[in-house]
Amino acid sequence: EPVGPTTIVHGPSGFGDMEAGEVTIAPDPRPAWQYIVEAVKAAPGEITLVTIGPLTNLALALQQAPEIVSQVKQVVVMGGAFGVNGHRGNVTPYAEANIHDDPDAADRVFTADWPVVIIGLDVTQQSFFSSVYLDELRDKAGEPGRFLWDVSRFYLRFYSEKLGLSGCHVHDPSAIAYVIDPTLFTLREGPVRVITSGPAIGHTLQKFDGKRHSHDDWAAYRPQQVGVAVRDEALLALYRETLVGWGKDC
Repeated sequence: EPVGPTTIVHGPSGFGDMEAGEVTIAPDPRPAWQYIVEAVKAAPGEITLVTIGPLTNLALALQQAPEIVSQVKQVVVMGGAFGVNGHRGNVTPYAEANIHDDPDAADRVFTADWPVVIIGLDVTQQSFFSSVYLDELRDKAGEPGRFLWDVSRFYLRFYSEKLGLSGCHVHDPSAIAYVIDPTLFTLREGPVRVITSGPAIGHTLQKFDGKRHSHDDWAAYRPQQVGVAVRDEALLALYRETLVGWGKDC
């Protein structure tokens, strides 16, 4: 069943306590999967798809137009947890939220014949936006820095009340950072499957040892890449420099 928006984490509008404001452009009338398919076909080999939520629309795009696997440059997914660096799950003991929200879609995306890089909790929870770091962005990054500070108040309250932390992990921005500078991350190769039922639903599992087994539901699928280490200080520096530079141009 659909889980709905995670208002407990991101607030009723997705902007924490802030309102999104007046919409000044008309929404695209196409379903998201159709937009993805048409965009990819219009620029074959050029588009990297970066996902920062459940993979439903990407799985629908695959279902409707499976040929896009040869036309996408790369798929970068923020999601999953593989037990590296002690990180296993954030909504269940073994599932990360984006994958848990639609595990069937995730399994289809990870087993499709296109290149996938998974930036999961194994690395996103290794980087941390401290409250001091965010305060500095507010003061130095102009309008973008102030906006980021404002919308992060609700999110940081969640982290403080639920996890006892003064700051937040660097989840979605890590996927974008990988696209900008892949050298920030160390990757591990191997096919990936997702548990789609039972108490471990949403659990992501990678076969990376190359061993042969008589029963192996990983062997038929292409190897994908999973982030297992990150140069967190360099990532935070990239984020800071990007926001401060943007703020100067606003």
